[in-house]
Amino acid sequence: MRVSITVNGEPCTREVEARLLLVHFLRDELGLTGTHWGCDTSNCGACVVLYDGEPVKSCTVLAAMADGHEVRTVEDLERDGVLDPVQQGFIECHGLQCGFCTPGMLMSARALLDRDPHPTDHAVREAISGQICRCTGYATIVRSVQWAAEHQDETA
Repeated sequence: MRVSITVNGEPCTREVEARLLLVHFLRDELGLTGTHWGCDTSNCGACVVLYDGEPVKSCTVLAAMADGHEVRTVEDLERDGVLDPVQQGFIECHGLQCGFCTPGMLMSARALLDRDPHPTDHAVREAISGQICRCTGYATIVRSVQWAAEHQDETA
């Protein structure tokens, strides 16, 4: 089947198998390997991308379902050599350790800050609640997102 998806602002049309998951489309068809494929059960959240601006676990979406929609991956956060504030926040506040969950966390954080530029710690924790990080204990991730919220205007 033929799908046309806007990925990171670029139109993309491909022939795909009807059962192909969006995570595999992004990684295998487009080479966008920043979206991690983790648990294969939708529990870990490593595969989160923005789908029409909303965070979704791309292991739960068929590529065919994304036909006509806009998908944004972690590769689209950095612009002209400047990191997105959420990326910089993870650096400044040590929001990553092994890095496996980081792409999904970054995309969930970006979606949160797009709809709520000044979230509470509770709102940050709720926004990332569908994701598992086995390394940080989440406190540094919350601090990283709050850092990004405080510094958004500096990189915009």
